[in-house]
Amino acid sequence: MTKRIVPDAITCCNLLCGCVATFLATQNAFALAFCFIIAGAFFDFFDGMSSRLLHVPSKIGVELDSLADDITFGLAPAMMLFSFLRPIIGWWSLIALLMAAFSALRLAKFNVDERQTSSFIGLATPANAIFWASLCSMPYAITAPAWMPWLLLVLSLVSCYLLIAEIPFFSLKFKNLSWKDNADKYIFLIGALVLVVACIIEATRYQHPEFALAAGAAVILWYVLFNLVLMLYSSRQKRG
Repeated sequence: MTKRIVPDAITCCNLLCGCVATFLATQNAFALAFCFIIAGAFFDFFDGMSSRLLHVPSKIGVELDSLADDITFGLAPAMMLFSFLRPIIGWWSLIALLMAAFSALRLAKFNVDERQTSSFIGLATPANAIFWASLCSMPYAITAPAWMPWLLLVLSLVSCYLLIAEIPFFSLKFKNLSWKDNADKYIFLIGALVLVVACIIEATRYQHPEFALAAGAAVILWYVLFNLVLMLYSSRQKRG
């Protein structure tokens, strides 16, 4: 009985992180909210692992995990973007909350889609959350050109589409460490490392620590673009 509690307790930690991140978003504490979303992702990674290690699979656990994920990776980043944009474009920023609804739809599809055992169809909610939480954590972006908030709003709609699109995205699960079987993952990780280091260097050079937070958005953008390139290449190969 005790073993069964462990995965659900970890999932609840994920949910609580999402609740705190959502509250912090309403207080415009975006960088701290980002930290709680990252903490939620940490718990999300280990709840499934603990369930497998302890051999205690649970249907309730699956449903609880989706509920927690929609709070942490759906509502929290949506509320961050809404709070970030509202002082600039007013109630138009409510459009950002669509992200929470599309995240819920993406999670529901994942639960019933048997194709997504080793990869994803559509952008995973944690990746989407990290992208938006990273962007909203850079307050200097508010001073960007007047059209920038509207571009962010349009991009939020694009991300809603990516969450449910029939676009394949590889996961970072490794069955072995060979280059042949994991070339795409290794190339992505190398590119991600370069982007993180570049953001840290820029943050140090200009003495703006928030620049380092841009690494989250940069890595996820690289992930999306790389997967789109792989999809187009695969499609061309199939056509001969």
